[in-house]
Amino acid sequence: MKMNGAQAVLECLKRENVEVVFGYPGGAVLTLYDELYLANFPHILPRHEQGAVHAADGYARTTGKVGVCIATSGPGATNLITGIATAYMDSIPLVAITGQVAVSLIGRDSFQEADITGITTPITKHNYLVKDAKDLPRVFKEAFYIARTGRPGPVLIDIPKNVFAAEIDFEYPETVNLRGYKPVFEGDETSIDAVISELCNAQKPLFFVGGGINLSNSSTIMREIAAYTGVPIVSSLMGFGCIPHNDPNYFGMIGMHGTYAGNMSTTETDLLIGFGVRFDDRVTGLLDEFAPKAKIIHFDIDAAEINKNVRTHIRVVADLRWSLNTFLEKIKQRPSAVWHQQFKPWLNQLKAWKEEKPLVYNKKSPKILPQQVIETISKITKGDAIIVTDVGQHQMWTAQFFEFQKPRSFLTSGGLGTMGYGLPAALGAQVGAPGEKVICICGDGGFMMNCQELMTIADLNLPVKVIILNNGVLGMVAQWQRAFYNGHYAHSVFKTKTDFIKLSEAMGVPAIRLENKNEIQKVLEYALNSEGPFLVEVCIPNDENVLPMVPAGARLDQMIMGG
Repeated sequence: MKMNGAQAVLECLKRENVEVVFGYPGGAVLTLYDELYLANFPHILPRHEQGAVHAADGYARTTGKVGVCIATSGPGATNLITGIATAYMDSIPLVAITGQVAVSLIGRDSFQEADITGITTPITKHNYLVKDAKDLPRVFKEAFYIARTGRPGPVLIDIPKNVFAAEIDFEYPETVNLRGYKPVFEGDETSIDAVISELCNAQKPLFFVGGGINLSNSSTIMREIAAYTGVPIVSSLMGFGCIPHNDPNYFGMIGMHGTYAGNMSTTETDLLIGFGVRFDDRVTGLLDEFAPKAKIIHFDIDAAEINKNVRTHIRVVADLRWSLNTFLEKIKQRPSAVWHQQFKPWLNQLKAWKEEKPLVYNKKSPKILPQQVIETISKITKGDAIIVTDVGQHQMWTAQFFEFQKPRSFLTSGGLGTMGYGLPAALGAQVGAPGEKVICICGDGGFMMNCQELMTIADLNLPVKVIILNNGVLGMVAQWQRAFYNGHYAHSVFKTKTDFIKLSEAMGVPAIRLENKNEIQKVLEYALNSEGPFLVEVCIPNDENVLPMVPAGARLDQMIMGG
């Protein structure tokens, strides 16, 4: 059928079952926006392009579907870069559609021209510059396929202004044939046999679960493996929700702000099995001393991640949906009771460590402490909520004190550490999961980076609850300055105080300030149970630290403890 390039883009989105797009119009994409208007295609207008890409990211993390965002050429496109890099680091399926100046003007430093495909090459799985409208159906088919298959990630499609207006005979391809892209699914079964052999011989094994479990929707099978074997489990930041945090065999996060039991177990284990993890520097601490007594086994879909940071004894390269099911089948050839009996002394050791040095804070303090706030939110919701954070101290307190119960319930920028991520990602999460309670927990610094998205939330009357832990400083920066820079608070303290209540109300979101410790429960219950959006500003001390903490360059067992 005959249609123009803009109509073809919309038809491609429909063929890929795209439910909503997040975008910001501009000159180079006006033809596309006219067709969006005529087709009444579901579209959400944020207040900044970065808000659009983070919202698409939040939508993707919550739903498991490909998130889609749109921006115009030049500054519109470049404003997506941080969000694209965020999605790339955390393996989030995303398709970013950008406008470009007309083909005849490319390379002439034209108004609002930027080489966005060149700029984003290192932070996308693939990208396209579409100079001929007839290529649009093939490109979109490939882009969505690349974004969602294998190790997921962002793909960018750059479309010149004149391509949107050009007429084509539309025909959507049924298949994708990319010679250089063949994502794996099944792996080598003999490698899993070798893993079983090592597990049979181990006395102190440890399961280390990461974001790959969430991305592959493998939480259920992972829980079954853990329950059948009785092997203790620890998690990366991105692995939260794979195992319920109140599971007696779960011992928390490992790494820089990991639990005592988690970090000690990593130090003492004789067999560390990582599932869908990157073994990044925040996890390993001093790399040469990471898991020094262990053979390391790595399950991952991406062969490039194997041996990138830590040397592995056995690698299992496959989709976790295949490898975990195969692993479980082979595990079940041995009775569950036999596995449990073998690892019982080791499990008891971890339980002793957890009891000896649990996560603590000063509950007698007259001040409102952030740990208590997070703990209270966890108790009110019973862990049944989608929690979205920005990056900083509040992110780590949330990781430590919220008891996550289900997969895809913790949205945060893990790999890139993007401040300003939280609020727009919460917007996208709520759009993707309208029946869920979505709570955005952020610091005062990160909140101000994309606070304008409160207006978008108000426009849509989305019931997002925003909790600002306001300490008047860049909390994690200040903590490091206290610990390692002689308390030199170099440009980390805000001299003027923003009235977040007035700001929120000005953007159409009701708000309340929490200053009295005795009112924590009452205020949070009121806010979390209110209809529509709501913001709570919580006034916390400016010198509270996130502890435990492993200093940079130290081993995981060299933690600075709290309490």
